[in-house]
Amino acid sequence: MKSFNNFLKKLTLTNEMILMIRKIGEYKGKQDLYQKQAPDVLENLRHFAIIQSTESSNRLEHITLDEKRFKEIMKNKSQPQNRNEAEIAGYRDVLSLVHSSAKDIPFTVTVVQQLHRDIMKYTGITGGKWKVTDNEISEILQDGKKIIRFKTVKTHLVSNYMTNLHERFNNELQDNKIEPLILIPSYILDFLCIHPFLDGNGRISRLISLLLLYQQGYEVGRYISLERIIENTRESYYETLKTSSQNWYEGNHNIIPWITYFLSTMLAAYDDFERRANVVVSGRGSKTEIIVKTIENFIGNFTIGDIEKACPLVSRDMIRHVFKQLREKNKIEAISKGRYAKWRKIQ
Repeated sequence: MKSFNNFLKKLTLTNEMILMIRKIGEYKGKQDLYQKQAPDVLENLRHFAIIQSTESSNRLEHITLDEKRFKEIMKNKSQPQNRNEAEIAGYRDVLSLVHSSAKDIPFTVTVVQQLHRDIMKYTGITGGKWKVTDNEISEILQDGKKIIRFKTVKTHLVSNYMTNLHERFNNELQDNKIEPLILIPSYILDFLCIHPFLDGNGRISRLISLLLLYQQGYEVGRYISLERIIENTRESYYETLKTSSQNWYEGNHNIIPWITYFLSTMLAAYDDFERRANVVVSGRGSKTEIIVKTIENFIGNFTIGDIEKACPLVSRDMIRHVFKQLREKNKIEAISKGRYAKWRKIQ
């Protein structure tokens, strides 16, 4: 809302932002090709993206489950038995709704409240209502210390702020004079600064991001988890939000860091999407080569399960066989043991 008060019309895009928007547009043009030529493979990617998105978006808010219970909740084979399970089940349902019906969901204040109501439906807490007590944006540091990053909008102002935000956003979208890839992160920043709900604002903001991107034809989040990329870059995520929210109340904030981060997240997802889709569509390379290339491109430690998710056409037995070969060649090494052993590349 503060970002839409004639602020965006005066915004000067950096060369970096212009290049990223152009590249994302090029990727967007290839989506139909992949969807037509490899629908089965993309369906596998979509399935894994839902799992990763649900896991990562909740984990960013310190909502976690052990792997067995998480799988049972995701498969809807068990009713939630505690608050964490209830939160994850609610997110699962809303994410599936966004994936299946984004084009048919009108972007209104009421819809935002309904999305919040639905992610909270298993918790026993009434969702979909604006906060009734003031809250704040805080961050838990690695040492467990909690720091306040931003004082949010007062409760009695939330309804007017949200109504105004939606009016400004939808007007700018219809006016078609500002790039949607600029408008969407601007909405998200304002939403998070308003912080309209007592709980769940971060998760709702990420669901809204997907909804708005899908409505504008940017569908990479269906196949590559944007939430997983955010989790892997959480320090930049929180830092850019912190930087861009300073002086927000005065309408004198610098939105460039946040928009740049948002675009870089999308670009990383599209890069990953094209890399995976190209291997399948072009038919280049053996399954061994696909696994090796996936490991080479993997950032940080990984498990056999991680590689399995990234290579939906390759069996787990084949992946284990390649792991064994690479270990014998001193290309990778195990850093933990057991069913969920972690591995790393040897430089």
